[in-house]
Amino acid sequence: MSAPERIPPRSVTAVDPAARELLAEGELTVRGRIREASNAALYCTVTHDGREAACVYKPVAGERPLWDFPDGTLAGREVAAYEVSEATGWGLVPPTVLRDGPYGEGMCQLWIDPAPGAELLALVDGEEPEPGWKAIGFAEVGAGRTALLVHADDARLRRLAVLDAVINNADRKGGHLLPTGDGRLYGIDHGVTFNVENKLRTLLWGWAGEPLTQEALDVLDGLGRALTDGGALAARLAPLITPAEIDATRARVDALRTAGRHPEPGGDWPAIPWPPV
Repeated sequence: MSAPERIPPRSVTAVDPAARELLAEGELTVRGRIREASNAALYCTVTHDGREAACVYKPVAGERPLWDFPDGTLAGREVAAYEVSEATGWGLVPPTVLRDGPYGEGMCQLWIDPAPGAELLALVDGEEPEPGWKAIGFAEVGAGRTALLVHADDARLRRLAVLDAVINNADRKGGHLLPTGDGRLYGIDHGVTFNVENKLRTLLWGWAGEPLTQEALDVLDGLGRALTDGGALAARLAPLITPAEIDATRARVDALRTAGRHPEPGGDWPAIPWPPV
């Protein structure tokens, strides 16, 4: 008698409703380490109930202490960023959970393969960006020469700029932007977010000072309701970040709603992360 044919596990994508269950309940197998990460970041596969996916597992045990983020964990803030993203309805952060793994509790996030050739950032000559682009600022490119750093005037990036303002993202680099072949855009690496002090550092300053879209204002209204005491989002954030950080998030949402504009860089902190990509 021949052995029964093995049915290969079905791969799961970020928009699959089963993705979060797979990440939370599946068996994690470490395949390698992502060496360019500043904290322990492990490339894994996760399998469960006939499904399989690649993922990133960042154990809390591998986190380096940060003097300006003394409370909570990078992993907790990564999951909190996903929860806020989901509450917006924009789906800008890949499915992310907090779970136990081979090296203890950590963040587990679905792996996203970016589409090749999708240009969201560029260095250009000239004083002003071309149509379809937004200026970030001038950058030194060597030999005493400067060029204008620009990002695409893209509705997906604009939504991400709003999300970053809400979660107070201190590290929105170009390498954290992952456009995919199905037209979606995901942002990753949200470990330095939700600080009670203003630490917004990002490459997405192209809309600074411009009026928020009506879509963004409607989303902020929904976030405000969800963040009230007893609100659904406030309850999901409670195990992940501190009460003070939840209060600060609520205050940022209220400030954005009141101003009705994208925030502008302040003078008390570096406005652009380094390195920018």
